[in-house]
Amino acid sequence: MFTELSITSNFTFLTGASHPEDYVNRAALLGMEALAIADDNSVAGIVRAHTQARVIARAVKERAAFDALHGLIGPPRPDHIPAPPRAPVTVTPRLIPAARLVFTDAPPITVLPENRAGWRSLCRIISAGRLRADKGHCDIQLRDLEDFADGLHLLLWPQVQTVQGGAGDWVQTAGRLTRRFAGNIHVLMVPHYDGRDTARFDRIADQAQRLGLPTLASAGPRMHHGARRKLADVVTAIRLKCRVDALGRAALSNGEGRLRGEAEMLRLFAGHEAAVHRAGALAERLTFSLDQLRYEYPSEITDNETPGQRLERLAYAGLKWRYPSGAPEKAQTLLRHELTLIAKLKYEPYFLTVRDIVHFARSRGILCQGRGSAANSVVCYCLGVTSVSPEMGTMVFERFVSEARDEPPDIDVDFEHERREEVIQHIYQTYGRHRAGLCATVVHYRGKRAIREVGRAMGLTEDTISALSSQLWGFFSTKGLEAERMAEIGLDFRDRRLRQTIELVHEINGFPRHLSQHVGGFIITEGRLDELVPIENATMEDRTVICWDKDDIDSLGILKVDVLSLGMLTCIRKAFDLLRMHHQQDYTLATLPPEDPRVYDMLCAADSIGVFQVESRAQMNFLPRMRPRNFYDLVIEVAIIRPGPIQGDMVHPYIRRRNGEEEVSFPSDELGQVLGKTLGVPLFQEQAMQIAIVGAGFTPDQADRLRRSLATFKKHGSVSEFRALFLRGMRRNGYADDFAERCFSQIEGFGSYGFPESHAASFALLVYASSWIKCHYPGIFACALLNSQPMGFYAPAQIVRDAREHGVEVRPICVNASFWDNAMEPDGRGGLALRLGFRQIKGLSEEDASWLTAARGNGYQSVQDIWRRAGLAPGIIVRLAEADAFASAGITRREALWEAKAIAPGPVLPLFATDLDGEVVDEPTALLPEMTLGEQVVEDYVSTRLTLRAHPVGLLRHILTPGAAPVEVMPTSEQAPDLSKISFTRGNPD
Repeated sequence: MFTELSITSNFTFLTGASHPEDYVNRAALLGMEALAIADDNSVAGIVRAHTQARVIARAVKERAAFDALHGLIGPPRPDHIPAPPRAPVTVTPRLIPAARLVFTDAPPITVLPENRAGWRSLCRIISAGRLRADKGHCDIQLRDLEDFADGLHLLLWPQVQTVQGGAGDWVQTAGRLTRRFAGNIHVLMVPHYDGRDTARFDRIADQAQRLGLPTLASAGPRMHHGARRKLADVVTAIRLKCRVDALGRAALSNGEGRLRGEAEMLRLFAGHEAAVHRAGALAERLTFSLDQLRYEYPSEITDNETPGQRLERLAYAGLKWRYPSGAPEKAQTLLRHELTLIAKLKYEPYFLTVRDIVHFARSRGILCQGRGSAANSVVCYCLGVTSVSPEMGTMVFERFVSEARDEPPDIDVDFEHERREEVIQHIYQTYGRHRAGLCATVVHYRGKRAIREVGRAMGLTEDTISALSSQLWGFFSTKGLEAERMAEIGLDFRDRRLRQTIELVHEINGFPRHLSQHVGGFIITEGRLDELVPIENATMEDRTVICWDKDDIDSLGILKVDVLSLGMLTCIRKAFDLLRMHHQQDYTLATLPPEDPRVYDMLCAADSIGVFQVESRAQMNFLPRMRPRNFYDLVIEVAIIRPGPIQGDMVHPYIRRRNGEEEVSFPSDELGQVLGKTLGVPLFQEQAMQIAIVGAGFTPDQADRLRRSLATFKKHGSVSEFRALFLRGMRRNGYADDFAERCFSQIEGFGSYGFPESHAASFALLVYASSWIKCHYPGIFACALLNSQPMGFYAPAQIVRDAREHGVEVRPICVNASFWDNAMEPDGRGGLALRLGFRQIKGLSEEDASWLTAARGNGYQSVQDIWRRAGLAPGIIVRLAEADAFASAGITRREALWEAKAIAPGPVLPLFATDLDGEVVDEPTALLPEMTLGEQVVEDYVSTRLTLRAHPVGLLRHILTPGAAPVEVMPTSEQAPDLSKISFTRGNPD
């Protein structure tokens, strides 16, 4: 049986024209028992093909079991009626991992690992080439292949010439490698489909025979089906940055470069049939599978302690730390139960790794907070991973970490967004770059990018491309490109090129464009990471990433530690520092006064500007209706304004039941246990999963597949495939169709954005913490929020305005009083005022502010003072003047700007630094017009994006509201001067 051993997928970016999954599906239809995805210098796409092969195997097994149980469905077909066209799938393709290595000093070679040692060698080779080059490039040399040769089988590409200045043709390379890989080399024969393949095959076969090497046939497919030819040309044009019309020889001459079955290959290779059969024979030798990868998590053994002993010691020490007066019996019981379950599943090293990372962060004063189903546990509370205590907690530990499902624990740790890099570099230093790396993120083609790049390749004008992009609803959508919409924007959908472009946009949607790095998912191994998966340099300095994304590693059962960043943690930590400095109060997330009624009163009034998670307009509109009065209300508040509950129409029924307008009822006693906490209305992702298990009768395997489909932003909408199964199961168990439809709509909403209860509980703690600080110390909260920008919904102007409405005195930027950060200073009345910092000035760096404050001494008296003492460039002094930072020195904005423009760039010349016996020209003082309030407000926004003078609309209130007094009354005793021709700043001499 023929096996295709050199397939190019679309993970050879902008070259291959089919997904790895497409090849596996096509191979199943062709009856091909195995295939090898061999992308250029990459194995990024093979896990997807491997996963799809599993899906097909499961479907074939289920169908065989169904046929064995029920037999054929319907009456038999009479003999005189011809059989309808059908494509039965009875063969499960097996993926053979591979890569096509493109050398800098030799022709390309497809490398096939025969066993685990071969896979280890392949990963080391690709890693060496990737780490030698910048992100997106690879510098593999032939000596890399010779250095890591164990367990590899080679397929030489004789048709491809080496790069100019290389080490000669493929014959020389073959002779060099024969000594090292004797018996493990084939010469590849790939058709060009140009009418000269027969002669080419004969020539290659003769050369291979003289070398003593066998030949092997391959179709060299770049697409799974010939229908992808147009798309193949488009991605080539995008790669070459030209139009499809200008591709020339780079375009495919036909659509023959596709995946082929054995019969077609024998016809193509007539006279060389043995080369076709050798492919199948070689495939039988290549027994390595990705299922053989045995991922080993770091053992975390220290000081002769086993991981279990160390975890138990740290957990009980943490119990005494969390409960100085003695832990309640409930917490002790839960801790013993959780430690027993963790020991059974052998997850002690994972919890220890997370604990060590968190311990490092706390030792550096970096605020962090764990979340996730496993994070909301007594173990994590005692280890300091989370501050959500068992009294607050709402999760059952086994909900995701269970002995029956044997699923990996889910712990994400959020760190301050300004200091997360310290934690990342600590992980690299602790485990080494050969044992730790970040996951990849595959950047896919979506609506606007697809239209932009395909449109340019097809030769559309930029105006047409912009018009097409304007019809997209949402960044990830390709809907709205119908003929009617085209006509509305003046485009003729009957135009052949435009219609082809739209078809290709739909076709390329979902294609991988390039690899990026995950926001913080770390893979850490006991042995070498680059023997498990290739690693490469990231764009950011001092970071390395693997080539698989989080779905890939989840499919292979590899654990990751999520090291994420959160701006609100930075804000809360800075607020805690300010409280310690000015009020001598030392708080942590776990020691804030709980269940403060004033905090809930503030939230019920929708006074939540700047508060974590509940500051959006939708949340502010919902807070007075929800009226939270305890911590669990905040958990629901965080989770309810999400696509899942909204799409499933769960929000209004919950509010009606909460307000007593509707009776609380449950569809059944079983679902009552699932939905009791939320008044019979499913709101959380875990509840949607439990409904599928309890209500629709999902098997553990089906529930696991549903969980995986809900785990992330899915690229192809895989949740909907469970619809019929879910509705049928709910109906079978006696639930109303309307309820079943609403539940599944909610599940589909979670497929776009899943928000589980475990994460909501952790976020609710941050909601409470930020609300508590804002309620009791609004000035400190505003100061910390401004110092943590950019973050959140609101601009600094809105944050300052909200602080002033809460009675906070806000003082302007001042060269003699401000620092880089916004700061709290005594207001002279026993309180504190908020002094705006230099960070609010656009274009001013922290380094410039440091020089200014370091040289300030007893204060600056003039603009020239700053230039001489701080050594700031004239352009920086201009920015200070534009921000009116000299007002405290009695210098108005225009006067300061006038003086700043007079400063010549460069060092001060001593000869002209002082008056030389009156010979220096004394420039007369300029009498500059005073700025109006409106002009001051405009300049404030231009320079600092906020103003302390007046709201812009307030200047127009007397116009918008007849009878209202104007904010500023212009003098009417004299005619206003004509200022249209007056320059308020110095011009350049030239």
